[in-house]
Amino acid sequence: MSAGDGHRSYFQAADWNALARQHPVGEDFVHMARTISRDELFARQNALFLKSVDRAWKTPFYRKLWGDAGVEPGDITGLEMISDLPSFDKSDIMDSIARTPPFGDFDGRDSHPEGKPNVVMHTTSGTTGTPQVLLFGAKSREVQNMLLARMYRFQGLKPDDVVHSVYGHGMINGGHYVREAVIHWTSAIFMSAGTGVETRSARQVELMRDFGATVIVGFADYIKKLARVAEEQGIDPVKDLKIRMISGHLGREDRDALSKAWGGAECFDWYGVGDTGLIAGEGPDRSGLYVQEDAQYLEVADIETGKPVADGRQGDMICTCLYKDDVYPIIRFNTHDVTKVKTGASPLGLQFKRIEGFLGRSDNMVKIRGINIFPQAMGPLLEAHPAFAGDFICKCVRDADGRDDFIVMAETKEQSETVREAFAAHLKKALGIEVAVELAQPGGLADLTQTETRQKPIRLIDERF
Repeated sequence: MSAGDGHRSYFQAADWNALARQHPVGEDFVHMARTISRDELFARQNALFLKSVDRAWKTPFYRKLWGDAGVEPGDITGLEMISDLPSFDKSDIMDSIARTPPFGDFDGRDSHPEGKPNVVMHTTSGTTGTPQVLLFGAKSREVQNMLLARMYRFQGLKPDDVVHSVYGHGMINGGHYVREAVIHWTSAIFMSAGTGVETRSARQVELMRDFGATVIVGFADYIKKLARVAEEQGIDPVKDLKIRMISGHLGREDRDALSKAWGGAECFDWYGVGDTGLIAGEGPDRSGLYVQEDAQYLEVADIETGKPVADGRQGDMICTCLYKDDVYPIIRFNTHDVTKVKTGASPLGLQFKRIEGFLGRSDNMVKIRGINIFPQAMGPLLEAHPAFAGDFICKCVRDADGRDDFIVMAETKEQSETVREAFAAHLKKALGIEVAVELAQPGGLADLTQTETRQKPIRLIDERF
C-alpha cells in the first residue's frame, strides 16, 4: 500500500543503499575497516550516538532511567561522556513491560517522527528467565541483518554455498534474522532446518546430504550433536557430507573437536544477544572477535562496580547500538556476558578493536569456597578427555553444615571409576579446587540440558536456595 492511506511498507521505510554505504558488506567492509582511522571512526560513532540519545529522550523508559540517575537533556554532549549514563539490563526491560504491558515503554513507537513505524516483533529464548519482547524498526532490523551477513562473508561465505541453519524459529528472534541476513545480503542458498524439535536431527542430516549443504550456522553444542547423529544414521559426516565452514557460538568450546567432527571444517565464532544482534565476530585470522565499531559501541566493565576495566581484564559487556534511532534505542545495555579486550594490533590490519569472545555469564558465575567458576568453562576442560561424549551440566548443592559443593555431570562413552577419577583430577588441576564428577551415558543428560529444544543448553542447576 502507499503512504497516502496511512500504510507504509517495510521496504519504503529506509534508504537501503544509503545504509549499505554507511555499514558496508563484503570487500567494501574490509576496505573500510583497514583504511579508516580511529579518529574518523570515533567521529562516525559520535554522530550516530547523538542521534540515538536524542531519540532515547523521547521514550518514557530512558526519561525514567536517566532521570532517576540525575541526568537531564543536554547533559550528554558526546560519546566521550557515555560512561556517565547508567546502564540497564534485562530486569529493567521486564520492569518496563510490567509497567505498561504487553510491549513496555522502551520502544518509542508513539513518538516516532514519521508516525507509526514498521515493527518486527520477536522474543528472546528465555535462557535466563521469562522470554522478553524484542522490537525492531525496519531500518535497525536491516542494519542488524547487514552486520551478520558482513561477518559471514568476512569468514568466507561464498555465493554458491548452501547454508544449513539450526537456529530456532517461532517467536525467537535468532533463526529469523539469521535467515534474513543470508537471503537479503548474500547470494547463498538458505536451509531453515531449525532446532531438533522443528526438524528432527536425523532428518536434518539427510537434508544436508541431499541438498549438498556446505556451511552450518548455529550453536556449537547442537552442531556437534548432528555429527554424532550422522554416524548413528550410517552417514559419514566427513565422506558423505560437504561441510567446509561452521559459523556460530563457540563460546569456550573446543573448536578443534568441532572441526574434527566435521572433517576439518573451518570454525568461526561470533557474539551477539537478542536485543543487539551481532556485536563482534571472528575473521579469517582467528585472532579474536572484531567488534563492529561502525555500528556497535562496546564497553567492558567491572562485574562488581560497573566501572570500565583496562584492556586485557575481564568484565561485563555493555553494548550501545549506535544505529538504533528508530525503535527501541539501546544505550548501555549490560548483557552480563563476560569478555576481555584483546591487546595488540590486528594481523589483518583492521582498525576495529577485538575481544576474546564469550567467557561466561557474570549472573551465572558461582563462587565455590572462594573460587569463581563459570559453568560454561567446563566444556573445553571436559573435551580434553577422549571419553567425553559431548554434553554436560553443573550443579551447586549445599549440605546441612552450609558447605557448598560443585558437581560436574558429564556424558561419557564409558562410565567407569577410572574415567570418573581422571575427569575429577583434571578439573581439580584446572580449577584449583576439588569438584565432584558424575558420569552419564550418551544422551543421558538431554532432559536436563535440553540441547534438542533450546537455543542455548542449560549448563547450571543451582540447588542451594
